[in-house]
Amino acid sequence: MLVIQIGNPERSNKCTSTRLLLFIMKPTLITILSLATIISAAAQKVKIPPILPPDDAWVAKVVAAAPKEPRVMPAKPRKVLVCSLATGYCHDVIPHVKVVMDTLAKTGAFEVTHSDDIAMFEPAKLATFDAVILNNTCTKREHRNWFMDVLAEDKSLNPKQRKQKAAELEKGLIEYVESGKGIVAVHGGIVFLNNSMEFSRMMGASFEKHPKLQQITLRLVEPEHPLLKAFNGKPFTHIDEPYLFMNAYKEKNFRPLLDMDLGSLDDNARKAAAGDQRFVSWIRPQGKGRVFYVSPSHHPNTYEREEMLQYYLDGIQYALGDLKVDDTPKVK
Repeated sequence: MLVIQIGNPERSNKCTSTRLLLFIMKPTLITILSLATIISAAAQKVKIPPILPPDDAWVAKVVAAAPKEPRVMPAKPRKVLVCSLATGYCHDVIPHVKVVMDTLAKTGAFEVTHSDDIAMFEPAKLATFDAVILNNTCTKREHRNWFMDVLAEDKSLNPKQRKQKAAELEKGLIEYVESGKGIVAVHGGIVFLNNSMEFSRMMGASFEKHPKLQQITLRLVEPEHPLLKAFNGKPFTHIDEPYLFMNAYKEKNFRPLLDMDLGSLDDNARKAAAGDQRFVSWIRPQGKGRVFYVSPSHHPNTYEREEMLQYYLDGIQYALGDLKVDDTPKVK
């Protein structure tokens, strides 16, 4: 396994390091916030653990639970670009997901390059990767556009030039996938270009909102589908934010894999989600390429489970083009 970090790691982990400093300097505040989270889950009688930075003990849990070899051997050496820069809301689980990607790479299924440098999305550099993984790349509300947010720091460009450059990079990313490459969005990664209908259609949806963090039971939409083999036909209960979607989600032009059992949600979440089947993970073809979206999870506890780690690896191998499955859009 080879793991590469490109760019300034201090900038890449800006939100994480800030919250870690808060944890160290203000334990009383963290205790109060954690207590508030636990109280908010009282209606479900579920204690939600606080999200702490990944320490050696947590990493060891993930390594122990992770698959040791890929479902299928890659057709050729695969390279994956993982982008983890949140310009808007910063999920505390971002560093945990990076650990998960590094751990899954040890199976030999792919090589990981971590970089939050916008230059990596230039067509020539992007073409050197077989897939891109968007790790909770939430964006600012003003544009809901990762490229615009990052380009705002480039004072050599005027507003018109920034907008034009952002449009070029978005077009390049979509064409990259359509050429036969893969894209994976983890949880808030779908917010990357949330106001773009073109990106929404490629990903299968845009983020709309989510009720509070709580215990959720996920159901297997097609238990016999190869990408759901990790769950052995059983539902999966974990702690997460129940994500709700808009824009292209209405078309449901994807192959759904996991949906929420609405009966497992609290009253407010159940009301917010009512009236539609609420899928939280799916795949879809985009031109010659492949898309894998997986909302689980906001909470690192989810990544301590063998089923979810295997599911992630299988989904990434699908996006890379190595794990061949039926991805024909199909919503029952």
